[in-house]
Amino acid sequence: MTTSEDLKAIVRQKYGEIAQQTDAQGVAVDCGCGPSSCCGPANTDASYSILMNDEYSTVNGYVAEADLGLGCGLPTEFARIKPGDVVADLGSGAGNDCFVARAETGETGRVIGLDMTPAMIDRARQNAKALGFQNVEFVYGDIEDMPLPDNLADVVVSNCVMNLVPDKTKAFAETYRILKPGGHFSISDIVLLGELPDGLQRDAELYAGCVSGAIQQEAYLSIVAEAGFQNILIQKQKEINLPNELLLNYLTLDELRAYKQAKRGIFSITVFAQKPVQ
Repeated sequence: MTTSEDLKAIVRQKYGEIAQQTDAQGVAVDCGCGPSSCCGPANTDASYSILMNDEYSTVNGYVAEADLGLGCGLPTEFARIKPGDVVADLGSGAGNDCFVARAETGETGRVIGLDMTPAMIDRARQNAKALGFQNVEFVYGDIEDMPLPDNLADVVVSNCVMNLVPDKTKAFAETYRILKPGGHFSISDIVLLGELPDGLQRDAELYAGCVSGAIQQEAYLSIVAEAGFQNILIQKQKEINLPNELLLNYLTLDELRAYKQAKRGIFSITVFAQKPVQ
């Protein structure tokens, strides 16, 4: 039986390998996309163009060396970050969302990235050092038990990470704890809508990555509400368009048409929620 710690070890190993990938000259490169990462199809056939991650390259603060293509949204776009804010990025990877957040919070703000993969922390710190940023830091730790103080952040962001966390109840309770009263989060993640055909979720994981830990959207939002958050809002939703060739392994043509019309499947959502002012 796979335990929570087993799952974390698998994620840590996979993302550690991604973090350490380099080109022939030893320069760090993006992950190249593969199974069990959140960066799109393992199948490199150009006809399969379902990349989950949104386009960052035109966003202020974007750092190409820190973009491993592991996201499924652009939470900083919706995070309402103000100059001087303290921002925490959960599952910060090589630091891309942190650097985008820094462009919003400015020199007077502070950005803290948290990640449980040592190689990612190392790579993010190297990126921050190369950029000369003094107000961006990266901390090793588990989202279910964050080594961060209470009431720390004005804003929390996270990009395609919570679905990989085994205990989402603990993760959102910890998010609540580190937010200041009145603070808020904007989190992009993968959820399910409706029941999937038997076996499809497994194959979707092999095809697109970042799906195996996804839960129903209603259950996801319930966990957020049960943690104490208010003003819960889906800021963006987009379907992860699995190819018909994959779906037809599980559905007849008529069932496929019904499946698509029913708005069932795997979706990327960006969720906003606020900690009450106490």
